[in-house]
Amino acid sequence: MPKSDIKAAAILLNLGSPDSTEVADVRRYLDEFLSDERVLDIAAWKRKLILKLFILPTRPKESAEAYGEVWTDEGSPLIVTSKEQHKLVSDQVEMPVFLGMRYGNPSTHDVIKQIKEEGITDLFIMPLYPHYAMSSYETAVVKTMEEIYEQCPEMRTKLLQPFYKDDDYIQALVDSAMPHMEDDDDLLLFSFHGIPERHVRKSDPSHAHCLVREDCCINPHPCHATCYKHQCLATTQAFLEKSGIPKEKTAISFQSRLLRDPWLGPYTDYELERFGKEGIKKIKVMCPAFVSDCLETIEEIGMQGVEQFTEAGGESLTLVPCMNAHPTWIKFLSGRIEQWHNELSHQDEHAHERTHEHQDSHDHHHDHEHDHAPSA
Repeated sequence: MPKSDIKAAAILLNLGSPDSTEVADVRRYLDEFLSDERVLDIAAWKRKLILKLFILPTRPKESAEAYGEVWTDEGSPLIVTSKEQHKLVSDQVEMPVFLGMRYGNPSTHDVIKQIKEEGITDLFIMPLYPHYAMSSYETAVVKTMEEIYEQCPEMRTKLLQPFYKDDDYIQALVDSAMPHMEDDDDLLLFSFHGIPERHVRKSDPSHAHCLVREDCCINPHPCHATCYKHQCLATTQAFLEKSGIPKEKTAISFQSRLLRDPWLGPYTDYELERFGKEGIKKIKVMCPAFVSDCLETIEEIGMQGVEQFTEAGGESLTLVPCMNAHPTWIKFLSGRIEQWHNELSHQDEHAHERTHEHQDSHDHHHDHEHDHAPSA
């Protein structure tokens, strides 16, 4: 591909949100979200049955009320913040940047269509999930690649890998969180989004390590590349090392469980109740699995969590905001785009040089043949 034909772009990917707090919009969103085989990973017929009989008749109304608690004049907090991130990153890089959602709008399908129409040849895919999970990072990547294969299979792609212990990501976490810490905090709780234990086992290619051994997250193993629990623990450890917060003043839990299957624990709501009963008075809660504040942080922790903790005897629970539009986080994203762009330009220059070398060699060989051609 000649150098002048390359047109590079990046796409930021996140989960998504309903279009509004209307029950119909929330139902449509939940139907799309929970119909994903990487979220509810059970037989298709059983998934449809559970959705139709047990979830969609009642859950949309409950969720709509919860969304109503966090909705802003501009719309969903996740979408509003994602658009702000998109604008800030776009302002810092010399290429088009797009924003897509796995569920809802702007849909991955529509954004890939726009990317194709703009003649993009090379795309940097950036799932905004620090940790690998089949229900978040993996499904976002799979959906994006499916749309690319269907709409523009000739497009070249590069994928941002999970960045759970990337030093620049950890620095962004520290920079955004530390101004909210206080000396008289009794505890800092790291509340990660939960996933079913079976997802952890499924993501272990050996099927013999994750949740099989008690030290599975500590002992080095190739499966850690796709182990959500290990990566959450690694993020916590890296944060503590960089921030200087003593480990004994922290705890880890997992939130947002669905249905009755065993999920990663301990469960955040249970832990908040336990902390209150044990006399812990003042805690801060961070949610490092989320790069943008959303329903799960603002409502589940900042509202429900406060109620659970104080009713159990605690005095003060404060939600530490996600990185959102913090300058260090924006710098991380724009920096990774620039790094990829430089690598792409470097590769293209080499390819261009090899093309010229091949042409020069061909021309030289052609001239040599003419030099030795027999005269008429």
